[in-house]
Amino acid sequence: MSSQPPHSGYHWNGITPRFFEGWYFRVMIPQLADGFAFMYSIQDPRGGQVNSGGAVQILAIESNYLCRTFPDTDQFWASRQELAIIHWGKTNLKTRPRLLSPSDFFESIQEGYQATAHQQQGRIYNPVTGEICQWDYCVETRYSWGDNKRPPQATAGILSYLPIFDPGWQILTAHGLATGMITYRGKNYQFQNVPFYSEKNWGYSFPEKWFWISCNAFPENPDLTLTAVGSTRKVLHWTESVGIIGIHCQNCFYKFDIWNSQLTWTVQPWGYWEMRATNENYTIVLIGISDHPPNRVRVPTEKGLSFACQDTLKGKLSIKLADSRGKTLINSSSGLAGLEIGGIWPSAWIKQ
Repeated sequence: MSSQPPHSGYHWNGITPRFFEGWYFRVMIPQLADGFAFMYSIQDPRGGQVNSGGAVQILAIESNYLCRTFPDTDQFWASRQELAIIHWGKTNLKTRPRLLSPSDFFESIQEGYQATAHQQQGRIYNPVTGEICQWDYCVETRYSWGDNKRPPQATAGILSYLPIFDPGWQILTAHGLATGMITYRGKNYQFQNVPFYSEKNWGYSFPEKWFWISCNAFPENPDLTLTAVGSTRKVLHWTESVGIIGIHCQNCFYKFDIWNSQLTWTVQPWGYWEMRATNENYTIVLIGISDHPPNRVRVPTEKGLSFACQDTLKGKLSIKLADSRGKTLINSSSGLAGLEIGGIWPSAWIKQ
């Protein structure tokens, strides 16, 4: 991939006191039928606000969860041109945050992380148990977002470059391969060329309500990756519901959204996700199911990081894609799907 996707760089203008940006990186280890998700965030980065600071959250194998906050915003740095983010939580270094060599990072940083499009490193500990989680892996991107014959595309389209949508959202790596090691609860998990996914969001307010479906670990179709979202978002002075489905497979890209397709969904407050979309060329049906209780994770809100999101890394997902003549193009399933709901869910969300 010759260039990074749009919006890879940091979005804060350096002035606005209220702002958040968050990054999500997922490593699935098919041999374990499980994985790890690393979530980094920075909120109100100018400092001096009640909710100013950063955090690292890890959704780990066997539904374990770990969170550490880094309140010092001066120890955070991010590039505005490309994916490069750093937050030092505990270090003996007296300099401003900067990217360190892979070997220097663990020698100099007792707690914190650094992440680029090609390598992820970090270390945090559980203050209650003293257990350390440490990660160090490299990434090779296979699909970012869009047709591989063109440069990577903005997930929310050309209008995402204008400050009219809140929050912004961008898939950075729809499908990649990760190689490295994660140490968690005294065990070393080594892996080579396992499915990797990453995305980010930014803005002034998280959606009031959303759901998310993502999977790039299909046993019978390792080249297949899917991400789908339904969400409310602010557009200038009003709120709208939007949805999108994106599939990469065999160097083809299929996209369904509210502008080019008839898009419907039925999503329960937990346990069941169904999306359907039809346009002049294709029809797709997605069904996600979770038999497991949800894992609660924090997301940025006006009151700071709050448990307003429910997640699983081990959802069941089926995909059926057919062309306009009814010929089946994709019929795949997986038990390693990321399924999520967030915000306020008093009842099922049905969009016809």
